[in-house]
Amino acid sequence: MKMKIGIGGPVIVLGWFLCAFMGPVSGQGPANATPAGKVAPRPLYRDPPFDAPTDPVFCFNAEQKKWLMYYTARRASAADAPGVTWIHGSNIGMAESGDGGATWTYRGVADIRYGKDTHPNDYTYWAPEVIWHDGTYHMFLSFVPGIFNDWNHPREIVHLTSKDGVKWDTAGPVDLKSDRVIDACVMQLSDGIWRMWYKDERKPKALSYADSPDLFHWEAKGNAVTDRNGEGPKVIHWKGKYWLIADTWATGMRVWSSDDCLHWTPQDETLIGSHGDVVISGDRAWWFYFGGPQAAGPNDTATAPQSAAQGGAPRPVRRRSTAINVVELSMVDGKLIAGDPGRPTLIDLKPVREAER
Repeated sequence: MKMKIGIGGPVIVLGWFLCAFMGPVSGQGPANATPAGKVAPRPLYRDPPFDAPTDPVFCFNAEQKKWLMYYTARRASAADAPGVTWIHGSNIGMAESGDGGATWTYRGVADIRYGKDTHPNDYTYWAPEVIWHDGTYHMFLSFVPGIFNDWNHPREIVHLTSKDGVKWDTAGPVDLKSDRVIDACVMQLSDGIWRMWYKDERKPKALSYADSPDLFHWEAKGNAVTDRNGEGPKVIHWKGKYWLIADTWATGMRVWSSDDCLHWTPQDETLIGSHGDVVISGDRAWWFYFGGPQAAGPNDTATAPQSAAQGGAPRPVRRRSTAINVVELSMVDGKLIAGDPGRPTLIDLKPVREAER
């Protein structure tokens, strides 16, 4: 199935190529330093069945020689789904790219069985985290036992494993001493310890972390940061620093930096969009997010726009339909800065697994 860019797409892409040779590219430096890569279309990807992909995460699949995108397939086009029921009942959608991340093709849903024995028709899967380590793919999945019209229900983070990145076996729920946890992000520290960042909705400040020696046994440690509330944490190690990115809703995608992955310093500048993933390839990094510039879809339900965060771009009007977009990142004066989404972004994901540390 080919991804549809929409009417006028060829003209826009041609204009972007002209811009790439006439001036700086999103997230890049001087005009004479055009980086490698293909122009990423906007939107980068829409989910064909339901038109609302969110919470993307990326992993290079060496067996298939393609980059895979996993995402929450919200049901924007679902009928008779009042309130937030359309955000429940979701599977984990998958798309693939064989050209370095510029073109993404829908390939179905991840083969997951967890929870379907007791909830065969009303399970909810959210916000996958997928990494590869020592011959095995690991997914840390947010699971909700039902389809609900509000947010006041149990949820847990579940550990799954796979040999091919498509069919997933259950390792078991992650014991984080809370019945309201979602949005895992996992990375290995320099001492070999694995750290998970997640949202614990039982805490006044929800961004939390846990440690594990082996990805299977976890110990909840407490708050990651306490200066802001948020969800969808993403942590990377890039340009000699650790960076924590989290969705703080009306105040945007906030960014913190750290030298030790424990003590975090916030920056005023925000990133664009909502809950996403950073892919580091070579010495470059790209921020993939949902939301941002896109054409209105048939399932849009606009409400009042959210306020702009200091130093960042305003949040788009909230809609049921959404899309995945991408910009390149740079470090400027010790801060993590996103490229301008109004300018072309050149993307060049190498066919190499990311180092999850």
